[in-house]
Amino acid sequence: MSPHPESVEPVVPDDAGGLDPEALEQVLAAPGERFRHDYLEIRDLRVVFDGFVAVDGVDLTVTRGDLRFLIGPNGAGKTTIVDAITGLAPGTGSVQFGRVDLLGKPSHRIVRAGVGRTFQTASVFDELTVLQNLDIAAGAGRQPLTMLRRRRGIPPEVEAALETVGLTKVRDLPAGVLAHGQKQWLEIGMLLVQDARLLLLDEPVAGMSQAEREETGLLLQRIGEQRTVVVVEHDMEFLRAFAASVTVLHQGKVLSEGTVAQVQADPRVVEVYLGSGTHGRGRGTAAAAAAPAASTEVE
Repeated sequence: MSPHPESVEPVVPDDAGGLDPEALEQVLAAPGERFRHDYLEIRDLRVVFDGFVAVDGVDLTVTRGDLRFLIGPNGAGKTTIVDAITGLAPGTGSVQFGRVDLLGKPSHRIVRAGVGRTFQTASVFDELTVLQNLDIAAGAGRQPLTMLRRRRGIPPEVEAALETVGLTKVRDLPAGVLAHGQKQWLEIGMLLVQDARLLLLDEPVAGMSQAEREETGLLLQRIGEQRTVVVVEHDMEFLRAFAASVTVLHQGKVLSEGTVAQVQADPRVVEVYLGSGTHGRGRGTAAAAAAPAASTEVE
């Protein structure tokens, strides 16, 4: 598939609409009992590349209803942890979701276990329409023979996802002409139609307007009521507005964990991100999360 031409400007129709929280109820209509055992449990996770320890004995537990944010400077191990969970990086220790061991399994088996992720750059089929992208995602769990059959109409879960992520009015446009924020919404919609129960989102609001970030945060909060959601993020304003809890990583280890207010008040976070000397290299990433600890509480 050829890359999308750089000369084409993103199309953002005036009537594209926004996210529809009410439509989300249709996507999340499954009984809560289905999600009863769904939680992410990481124990002593280590990832080593050619002798370099990228993740060093991380323990992490994220339950349904806990919108967890991972923060830390570049090289802290945030994305590497997500890579290990999804089978893209080798790791030792234990990673379980819904009582299923994930380490060592190929990526497609991990997807079938209900794990989905997004990347910093949206992974969509640019030449296919929004609707086709969602339809392909919805068919990911079908048998090969059923994939060959002509589809009659739009599957209900696809139609609901279109409404949920606010892309109904651009459903027939190629995904490649969407604005960056719309592509991120499309990716989230693709995870929903795949029935992902663990969503791992890498900087989901990067490049979005303030209004788009607000809508995306509300969407993630609602999804997180039933599914397990982990967000790797650098946008500290977005974190303070929507995070239920925060894990701060530094040099491949968990430095601090708790609510936004607790993390900001942790002297270790203040030392690492606002201190000097050997810790100074962390200033650019999470300093904004720690800075208010010296003066004001998070509202």
